[in-house]
Amino acid sequence: MEQEPLPTPVEPAVDQQNDIVQTPVKYINKVDYVNNVSVFNGVRFIFEMGFKLKVKPLTISTAAIIFHRFFKGESQKNHYDYYSIGASCIFLASKVQSEMHIDLRDIVNTAHATLHRNAGPLSLGEKYITMQDAISQGELFLMRFMRFNIEAHELPHKYLMTYYNSLTTWIYPEDLTDVPILKAAYAFLHDFPHDPSILNYKAHQIAIACLYLALQVYGVQVPYTDEEDGQLWYLVFDPDLSREKLWEMLDNIMSMYNMKPVQGEY
Repeated sequence: MEQEPLPTPVEPAVDQQNDIVQTPVKYINKVDYVNNVSVFNGVRFIFEMGFKLKVKPLTISTAAIIFHRFFKGESQKNHYDYYSIGASCIFLASKVQSEMHIDLRDIVNTAHATLHRNAGPLSLGEKYITMQDAISQGELFLMRFMRFNIEAHELPHKYLMTYYNSLTTWIYPEDLTDVPILKAAYAFLHDFPHDPSILNYKAHQIAIACLYLALQVYGVQVPYTDEEDGQLWYLVFDPDLSREKLWEMLDNIMSMYNMKPVQGEY
């Protein structure tokens, strides 16, 4: 029997996530980045900058992916400052995702204010020019490092909305009443880029894992599916996704919330 084609992600679905995931203006717990240098804090720095700049969640995720790709592939990773590269990642991602209102001056001022919380505004002097040059040169270096193939790692956001829309036709409507499945799934998806293991999986597999975890958290059962009998709803979207790989992704997502902002390398 010929298998039916899998649901195709649609681009407009990506824009809808901005109404689902409300990014906070700032982190509640402020991190002293200067005295707590780590990979995790490098990504957290990107997220905090993104929140302050009020960019789209997709831009923040893109910046985090670029950050992980660079430090995972760069053999001399210890020679680069996480936060300078992080700021360059935000600057580059804002262009990739067409954040037209973000310019280099905003990036410089936000990066400085995030690293030096008690300092005053950065004046247009030597320090400003040095920081501006480091970020702009970092952007060019990132592009050369990735051979100008910035979007080589596909993001899972467009798949998530498409898969969720398909699932709503299977699940009983009363089971979804007052249960924020989609919001929870997007929250997992938005947080997962803190972990470099996100590079190990395909975009549609990550979307499946985030949906699966959200369903498990709220105890929503997909009708006519049975884990024991191997009747798994996500096999419709990816027949080759093994249970072992799915649970590996789930473990990485959940373990991420226990990460500590300590010294760390890839």
